[in-house]
Amino acid sequence: MQAILQPAAYSSETADFLPLQGTDYVEFYVGNAKQAAHFYKTAFGFQSLAYAGLETGVRDRASWVLQQGKIKLVLTTPYHSNSGITSFHMRHGDAVRVIAFQVEDAERSFHETVKRGARPFMEPTVERDEHGEVVRSGIHTYGDVVHIFVERKNYNGLFLPGYEKWESEYNPAPVGLQYVDHCVGSVGWGEMNTWATFYEEVMGFKNLITFDDKDISTEYTALMSKVMANDNMRIKFPINEPAHGKKKSQVAEFFEFNEGQGVQHLAVATDDIIFTVGELRKRGIEFLYVPGSYYDTVSERVGEIREDLSVLKSLGILVDRDEEGYLLQIFTKPVEDRPTFFFEIIQRCGAVSFGKGNFQALFESIEAEQARRGTL
Repeated sequence: MQAILQPAAYSSETADFLPLQGTDYVEFYVGNAKQAAHFYKTAFGFQSLAYAGLETGVRDRASWVLQQGKIKLVLTTPYHSNSGITSFHMRHGDAVRVIAFQVEDAERSFHETVKRGARPFMEPTVERDEHGEVVRSGIHTYGDVVHIFVERKNYNGLFLPGYEKWESEYNPAPVGLQYVDHCVGSVGWGEMNTWATFYEEVMGFKNLITFDDKDISTEYTALMSKVMANDNMRIKFPINEPAHGKKKSQVAEFFEFNEGQGVQHLAVATDDIIFTVGELRKRGIEFLYVPGSYYDTVSERVGEIREDLSVLKSLGILVDRDEEGYLLQIFTKPVEDRPTFFFEIIQRCGAVSFGKGNFQALFESIEAEQARRGTL
């Protein structure tokens, strides 16, 4: 059962008018959700959680929900060609549609953002079943991506009303993924500042770090990026735009094949990247190639780390350091046929930055893949 909530009056603005408790779920619109769910279970170790579809009374789509650590992925496929989900998928392919946040008050979150200029996507709506009630609301952001605010303090179910438990006899072991570290959006030429301003003014985020084309460039390509973060730092959104170079950058390639702005990659955290990457490689996940020469200067650039550098080299894991500590990171190749969406696996050992020291090696690896695709 659903009910639309009416606007309420609120008191004067506070320092953090949009307190976000964390990422609730990330929803992809895909061509075949059942098959995609099998892939994410097999290759990434996600666990079956919940399902909604014809068997649960949902007539327009099927949604399969998977979980690992605090990460929830929702994979959704339409049943009919006249669906908005179909239109989204025809344009973007398998891509992120929803980045959902857990909030204390979904109604207030909606009205606070809309009054600051957000375009409404979903009016505050109460959804009920025998496990209680969830309130959700939503706004549009860059491209066809939307943010959903999820209030579940009065709900004890597995996921959302309309979903039932997904029982499965096929349950590959997890690979150690814990939570969403950050989510990267790729926008068009000259759009980075527009969307950075949106997150600042509409959602109360702060500009954590800015990278220009001198920070992120090679002989051939470049990009610029602003990292936006909310007050408690649980939500971090790097926003990338292409910069002028001799050839087509990764952001321009994404923009071409995604047919517009969208989520370029999801960074998921682990406490043991060596274990996680080793398991992912065994399961067929392909990662960007890192030249062996990259590791010749790691020790002098990064200093002492706990991990065995020879093991990191064998797996292709990158290392960087900031004032707070160091981080380990690696990037998959695109996980679908379009050269668009991919994953980053990251382990933070105190560091709060985003691997600036790895940009050169990362860009060169991406450019090598672009050259193979004939899109550089």
